[in-house]
Amino acid sequence: MNTLARIRAAFDGAGVTGRLHALDIDSGAEINAGADHPVVTASVHKLCLLVALHQQAAAGLVDLTEQIECPPAARTPGPTGLAAMLDPVRMSLRDAAYLMMAVSDNAAADVLLERVGLDAVNDTTIRLGLTHTHALHTFGQVLATIRQDAGPGGPQALTDPYVITRLRALDPARTNHSTPRDMTRLLAAVWRDEACAPDHDAAIRRLLGLQVWPHRMASGFPFDDVHVAGKTGSLPTVRNEVGVIEYPDGGRYAIAVFTRAASTAATLPPADAVIGTTARIAVDALRAL
Repeated sequence: MNTLARIRAAFDGAGVTGRLHALDIDSGAEINAGADHPVVTASVHKLCLLVALHQQAAAGLVDLTEQIECPPAARTPGPTGLAAMLDPVRMSLRDAAYLMMAVSDNAAADVLLERVGLDAVNDTTIRLGLTHTHALHTFGQVLATIRQDAGPGGPQALTDPYVITRLRALDPARTNHSTPRDMTRLLAAVWRDEACAPDHDAAIRRLLGLQVWPHRMASGFPFDDVHVAGKTGSLPTVRNEVGVIEYPDGGRYAIAVFTRAASTAATLPPADAVIGTTARIAVDALRAL
């Protein structure tokens, strides 16, 4: 069975529709399994915001040590970071960026987005040649569309396949979107010091390396000497991750995996694990070239 067939079989076995792009950052060799298909980014778009923040910092437009106030009443909801805290918080922009990337904190992301601006995020992706990547909403607005589209049934309605079909947040044409190829292009730019000034690209790489979730891409690389840096994204039926895998021999590979599950279950371990499985299949194929 060839590489693409193995990837497709893995997605099918996990009960998901999957799109993947894998890129050898140094040679340009690639694995394309739906790399140009439009996908919902969900929290993967926080990477675009992080790059925009550091571009503005490199240009002297923002100071990453600037202190911001985060009152509880105004926070975007979410299960982690500032979104889950009960008391007022004061922190720097760069510490908010840490929470946004390490634990996918929605409140921290929207605090940063208020400072940077949605237009600046889109200007950043355009300048980097990500022609199929665009942010239509803040992260709070994405969640608001889900609440509106779910209707009076509330969160429990999200187990209904009919309700899932009407969520704008799951339609790339009506929410924040990209393609797997655009995301590996962005990651490659960060790892080549081409997205920002080198010290800012290094800071972005550091934050991607601090992500705490081991159950998706990292699960495919259970080795002490292989480094995985990435950013997940999740919505009802959507499980994504983009990241870079670095081997001790210097090999480095940008991977973007986007999935939609047939099941509406909130907990679906095979759908999480297949991100690591398919990333490993792709990286092994690239390393064998």
